[in-house]
Amino acid sequence: MRCSALKLAVPNNQMSGENIKVSAVIPCLNEENTIAETINNIKDSFTNIGVRGEIIIVDSSKDNSPKIAAGLGAKVISVPKRGLGQAYIDAIPYIKGKYVIMGDADCTYDFRETNKFINKLDEGFEFVMGTRMKGYIEKDAMPPLHRYFGTPLTTWILNILLGTNFSDIHCGLRAITLEGLKKMDIQSKSWEYASEMVVKASLLKLKNTEVPIHFYKDKYGRVSHHKRQGWFSPWHAGWINLKVMLLYVPDKMIIKPGIIFLLLGLSFILMQINGPVNMGFFTFSTNTMMLGLTFAVLGFSSIQMGILVSLFSHLHKYINNKTTRFFYSSFSYTKGMIFGFLTFLGGLILASTLVYQWYENRYKLIYVPWYVVFGLLLLIFGIQTILFNLVCQAFLLTHSTDENL
Repeated sequence: MRCSALKLAVPNNQMSGENIKVSAVIPCLNEENTIAETINNIKDSFTNIGVRGEIIIVDSSKDNSPKIAAGLGAKVISVPKRGLGQAYIDAIPYIKGKYVIMGDADCTYDFRETNKFINKLDEGFEFVMGTRMKGYIEKDAMPPLHRYFGTPLTTWILNILLGTNFSDIHCGLRAITLEGLKKMDIQSKSWEYASEMVVKASLLKLKNTEVPIHFYKDKYGRVSHHKRQGWFSPWHAGWINLKVMLLYVPDKMIIKPGIIFLLLGLSFILMQINGPVNMGFFTFSTNTMMLGLTFAVLGFSSIQMGILVSLFSHLHKYINNKTTRFFYSSFSYTKGMIFGFLTFLGGLILASTLVYQWYENRYKLIYVPWYVVFGLLLLIFGIQTILFNLVCQAFLLTHSTDENL
């Protein structure tokens, strides 16, 4: 059984970190048929552009891949099989270069194009994405479902959320400054690291750009990792990439939709302040108020959940999210409990009139006034606020270094 600790094999010519400009970090899982060509392409690229670089192979193989890589002078870090994103996380302590080139060991990406990335980093860019969509894609290199549906769709969603203009967020060939990589503090263990990097590059306002690249089909006899894991693997990769968008863009994915639902719900309730409203063929009365109550509760809950997502994912530490920043600067345990209690009390007073009305109408409920529905809403808001406040404080008890609420 493979040991869970990292094992490092460093050839003698890789021991010195002086003057290393570029570190190529390559995850490897049973790639003995392509690892040599990958390493040689990287070496050729370093020679052609005249930079001193190192090659770091993060290996989880059971074949001869690590032996081949070490024999060609690469630095080999042996790790358990824990995911593509985790491989990059494991490599960070061993990176000596100012720039980091990231890519696969399967020869689908051509590392002889490294100069394009280095040139952009030299120009002052901090994060450089390769793009297959604006480059060359060899026939049969990319399944039609990925090329024309999955990648364009998820890229479009992310661009809408972040206001960016990427064309291929899943491209595995990319470059970043070591400083930028450390700032990102990558948490994703698997395929979703790709989206997390793009999201955090935007949130951290790293200067970014794209360069077109060549993308080739698998070498003869090689089976891609998605095919090795079964037909569901690409769908799973897309699903967990969407998870990253939900976790790291809560403002637009959760909080802002919540605000819309909250305002819509309150409007439905308050528009009937003087009783039912007739508008042509439509009558707004009890049913509409119940719908408004539902929308308002959904919206209020979404806002609170979005703030909790931001809190637990530590986004407040390095991005300027107006909604969460307002919360962190104005909210405290005492304020939260007072607001929750007063809201609950106000709701209790308003809603209690419903009992009296029910009694006066001989135990029949003919019409529910708007203020009663509003009172029920305040009851819910009050209890939610108190519970939300307690969850936040529980988080702070175990994260004492975070800023206090």
